[in-house]
Amino acid sequence: MRRIKKHLSSAQIIILGFAAVIFTGSLLLMLPISTRDGQGAIFSDALFTATSAVCVTGLVVQDTATYWSVFGQAVIIILIQIGGMGVVTMAVAVTIFSGRKISLKQRSTMQEAISAHKVGGIVRLTGFILKMTFLFELIGAVVMSPVFCREFGLTRGIWYGIFHSISAFCNAGFDLMGCKTPFSSLTSYSGHPVINITIMSLIVIGGIGFITWDDIKVNKYHIKKYRMQSKVVLVTTSLLILIPALYFFFFEFLNVPVGERILNSLFQAITPRTAGFNTVDLTLLSETGLAIMIILMLVGGSPGSTAGGMKTTTFAVLISTSVSVFSRREHTQFFGRRIMEDTVRNAATILTMYLTLFLTGGFIISRVEGLPLMACLFETASAVGTVGLTLGITTQLGLVSQIILIILMYFGRVGGLTLVFAALSRRKGNTARLPQEKMTVG
Repeated sequence: MRRIKKHLSSAQIIILGFAAVIFTGSLLLMLPISTRDGQGAIFSDALFTATSAVCVTGLVVQDTATYWSVFGQAVIIILIQIGGMGVVTMAVAVTIFSGRKISLKQRSTMQEAISAHKVGGIVRLTGFILKMTFLFELIGAVVMSPVFCREFGLTRGIWYGIFHSISAFCNAGFDLMGCKTPFSSLTSYSGHPVINITIMSLIVIGGIGFITWDDIKVNKYHIKKYRMQSKVVLVTTSLLILIPALYFFFFEFLNVPVGERILNSLFQAITPRTAGFNTVDLTLLSETGLAIMIILMLVGGSPGSTAGGMKTTTFAVLISTSVSVFSRREHTQFFGRRIMEDTVRNAATILTMYLTLFLTGGFIISRVEGLPLMACLFETASAVGTVGLTLGITTQLGLVSQIILIILMYFGRVGGLTLVFAALSRRKGNTARLPQEKMTVG
């Protein structure tokens, strides 16, 4: 095993680590103790649920509250915690707590897993990630538990508070509200300010990224001292919340009181990136509203966060590149800093990969299942963006469509470039340069 590990690249360790956790979770969910009927889940349901949990997506084929036992729910939330923090982060954390030294290989893999800028300080950053994760999850659980305790009793209310806090911070979207109405998510709390604000805050905090939070911790309110990436993340995140929220407020939720309308608008602007909870019936949204949510799902959260998707920085680089072309500037830039050409190429590659996966998956599912294309595209955007929102078709899908969604969830969480780098890690690059030729585009 040690010899094999030495020959694996960081990218290969990451994808194999996620695969191993998914497989282990699937086996645990197949145990009789994991389901309420004592029969255990069939392999396809267990695999789909484990993949959705580890990839912090939230798409489910069985209602989490009514189908899975408390043991099954505990397995799911542990998988969510591992998937949200990252398999490599958890492995390094175990190594630290056991008192063993972190090897250079482990540091390098950790750097790639959390999108850190350098290997130096990785151990300190790992400790910061662990402390911050458990702190915010604890705060979320403490705030929400009293609400759930009043409704479900002390023990169950505390469990619900812990479960939903972890699920929200890890941007997973799994919920236990099926005890009221199966697959209802948080629709019964549509106008509840405590649940809405707490869940939204946890989603944003988890989705901003640990590197950005480390920047905020070190530099406090001195924004000028922030890394350029942190500034881009904060500005892009703010705009991706504000602009969709304004649309939802003025065009979608017109028949509800103003206070609830504000909560609904903000929640539906935040949850597609990439949390998966919903407080309204998404089938009632217009096609324009659904299209906006699809875009938000594909964009996702920020690098080194618990969220998936293309990432806010990828989206920002593509927009800035377009602005540079229109303004006839030679380079893409942010805050007086020039962006490397490799970054622009990677951003374009990621966009192409996500669009290809999203569209291909949607077309195939629509054709195989005979379902409306918009509903299928919404489902595949939710899967590849590791979101978990659905228009209610997940439970209707056949095995082929479920396999497609499993692949999309896995690709979306691991990251397209990670898979490419893993596949090409043994190939030597060709340093020869081909003759250059000009071609007109656009």
